Amino acid sequence: MSGQGPVVAVVGGGPAGLMAADVISAAGVAVDLFDAMPTVGRKFLLAGKGGLNLTHSEPFEPFVARYGAAADWLRPHLQRFGGPAARELAAGLGIETFVGSSGRVFPAGMKAAPLLRAWLHRLRAQGVRLHMRHRWLGWTAAGDLLLQAPAGRLMLQPAATVLALGGGSWPRLGSDGAWVPLLAARGVPLAPLAPANCGFDVGWSEHLASRHAGAPLKSVAITWTDAQGQRVVQRGEFVLTATGVEGSLIYAAAAALRDTLARTGSAQFEIDLLPASSPARVAAELTHARGRRSLATHLKARLGLHGVKAALLWEGVERELMDDPVRLAARIKALPITVRSARPLEEAISSAGGVRLHALDPGLMLAGVPGVFVAGEMLDWEAPTGGYLLTACLSTGCAAGQGTLTWLRGRARTPAPT
Repeated sequence: MSGQGPVVAVVGGGPAGLMAADVISAAGVAVDLFDAMPTVGRKFLLAGKGGLNLTHSEPFEPFVARYGAAADWLRPHLQRFGGPAARELAAGLGIETFVGSSGRVFPAGMKAAPLLRAWLHRLRAQGVRLHMRHRWLGWTAAGDLLLQAPAGRLMLQPAATVLALGGGSWPRLGSDGAWVPLLAARGVPLAPLAPANCGFDVGWSEHLASRHAGAPLKSVAITWTDAQGQRVVQRGEFVLTATGVEGSLIYAAAAALRDTLARTGSAQFEIDLLPASSPARVAAELTHARGRRSLATHLKARLGLHGVKAALLWEGVERELMDDPVRLAARIKALPITVRSARPLEEAISSAGGVRLHALDPGLMLAGVPGVFVAGEMLDWEAPTGGYLLTACLSTGCAAGQGTLTWLRGRARTPAPT
């Protein structure tokens, strides 16, 4: 690092790190950004392949509530930089956004690459220097920042450091959680990393797995019990896998299922295979005379229940229920599925756990490590998919950047000891 005046090191080139670098460099402070990968924003780009979900347009209070146990802690940060600010960020980079039918916000081109290119162009114009293939190794005994660079090890003394190294999911894209033992060695309180927005193993029969793995269950609803003991019902779709279930509906329930598994060793949710039909209608159709038709044909003709939905019903229904229309109707409306385990962390869309929130001051500086700020998925919060993950990464990156500037200004006003 070089140049006059203070220089801040930002370690991690995902959305949180880029946001911190943007805030700090816009204030005229020099920034060196380091990332272990050959290019920045790899997970960001992957997320944008299917259409970058930038944020969500719902009102602030329900938006904040999506963050569960971390909602109160994130509230002030999301008030300063939330969904509207994420759209303003894109607009400032020349990227128009629109609100989809679900309330999710996307860039007009549905891609992450144009936004990332424009952002990097702005950062370079603000003087940010990018250093790729630089892996953070912690600190030396003297307190210098230690990095492994292509030419060897670097020992640096930045005026401040922002760590934005991601969680533990998608390690091939750089979020490998290798920072956990480095912070633990400095006494930073950490919650164990765990999969969030993940699939679950169920243990299907060979028949179901071989015939229907990969099949989507569309237009269904699931019910689960949240951390407060409240029953939650949500409609949508998910996918039956060779070992269990995954997809948007499952991700919505993932935190509750994962935590229940950790407490009790078992967790369950219920599927409504026909959420548009009342229990009374389903029962009436099942009692309708079917003549010589098989029950499977009858279900398809009267209720449109066939394919993977029917296969899942037969997987979970005792034989005696097939001759009891009332009980079978109840099972169609509330088919219990017991999950055995969450899929591994490296398969998850995001991770829970990380730096415990009480270890940070309001500017996101580590209480026990002056001058070191933390942002993004390294922190102990989680959120469902739908734009909430990216918004909180941007929000905490902004907060860490502002916290860094405030801390530097405070040090500049403090007389040197004599």
